[in-house]
Amino acid sequence: MKKYIFVVSLLCLLAACTGKRQGEAAVEIAALPAVEDVVMYQVNPRVFAPEKSFKAVERRLDSIQALGINVVWFMPINEVGQEKSVNSPYCVKDYKGVNPEFGTLDEFKALVATCHQKGMNVIIDWVANHTSWDNAWIANKEWYTQDEAGNIIFPAGTGWKDVADLNFDNQEMRLAMIEAMKFWVTEIGIDGFRCDAADFVPFDFWKQALDSLRAIPERSLLMLAEGKRRDHFDAGFDMNYSWDFLESLRDVFVKDAPAQELFATDKAEYDTIPVGKVKLRFTTNHDESAKMSPIKEFGDMRGSMAAFVLTTYLHGGALIYGSQEAGYPEAINFFTYVPVDWTGNGELYQEYCRLMALYNEYPAIRKGGLTTYPQPDVLLFEKQDGKDRVLVAVNVRNREVNVTLPQEWNGHPSKDMYSGTEEKLEAELSLCPYLYRIFKY
Repeated sequence: MKKYIFVVSLLCLLAACTGKRQGEAAVEIAALPAVEDVVMYQVNPRVFAPEKSFKAVERRLDSIQALGINVVWFMPINEVGQEKSVNSPYCVKDYKGVNPEFGTLDEFKALVATCHQKGMNVIIDWVANHTSWDNAWIANKEWYTQDEAGNIIFPAGTGWKDVADLNFDNQEMRLAMIEAMKFWVTEIGIDGFRCDAADFVPFDFWKQALDSLRAIPERSLLMLAEGKRRDHFDAGFDMNYSWDFLESLRDVFVKDAPAQELFATDKAEYDTIPVGKVKLRFTTNHDESAKMSPIKEFGDMRGSMAAFVLTTYLHGGALIYGSQEAGYPEAINFFTYVPVDWTGNGELYQEYCRLMALYNEYPAIRKGGLTTYPQPDVLLFEKQDGKDRVLVAVNVRNREVNVTLPQEWNGHPSKDMYSGTEEKLEAELSLCPYLYRIFKY
């Protein structure tokens, strides 16, 4: 009898140590990269398949991983509300459910586990500011913002009439929100959140929520705020959006502003955030791609790649929006299914793979010390750490441009990092339209 009791006790202890109850599968946990090493890929399920999108994404995980990705961000996977609906994924009917258009909760959990097995973490979009009008929470009228007549309203100052604005003065709603966020971490195994419309949500809620989430035992989380408020980092976010840099990028490529304006914007953004935090940089995402393909916005395919290189290599914080590596030439309306030919532009895909392989291989590129060489038509800068020196030159114009190189690089044997060839640089470098060159000292 004593032997039986000992064996039962040992089995119970082993089950506790593996973080599961008997008969349950453990939630697999993947190690997070340091925030400055994050290479993020945004998944819009509606470009992968008209239905069963989770399975379609799973079939493409090897191709996503080959881009050098270590964090996969899923746009909202929750069930979409039907009342007043425009079929936006940001109209959440159930914070703990998934959109049947994409698959089942178990299928998403399996997808998260597969990402982890391939060395990629997973974050999901969290829509805290509002819900659908047919979300079960609507029965708690005090959980929502109301007008003077007591009617629940959509978010003020927006045209988002398909959603109801949440009232963050209500403590019960806050706790329910935090409990739902914890569910995805503890039960599904995700590694963090991209928090939608973060500038619309009060600082003290984000602080409360992130403190609670980071208190989950033995879990490290990546938290990204869609916004540019300085207090996001005080609340505990690791990253927020580099909106100002995107606007400067457009000024340079579309309005012919001097290239060196990007240096000023980069400095202004990083001067306002704590050391170790990161601004997410991008040439496109779901919102921007819904307006225009980056290929058209930045002149042509070569212009889009020039913009991507300078955006990514200047100060890290890399994002690839699923479809840009395939060279999709048109706008993508994420409210509905848009078929993307993933195999129609193999050379472009390989270019992204090569660029991000260099980015991951050389820490100097993504987080080395920055030396800038202001020029009107070329973004010329050096990245350096204790091991490597890298010179990046990006022609931001749709015409040939000559640029004078820094004296230390003049006549020095260098390696073209993209092609792998050795080259002795001269005082001046000639760059074809939208050409970029990357050299190792």
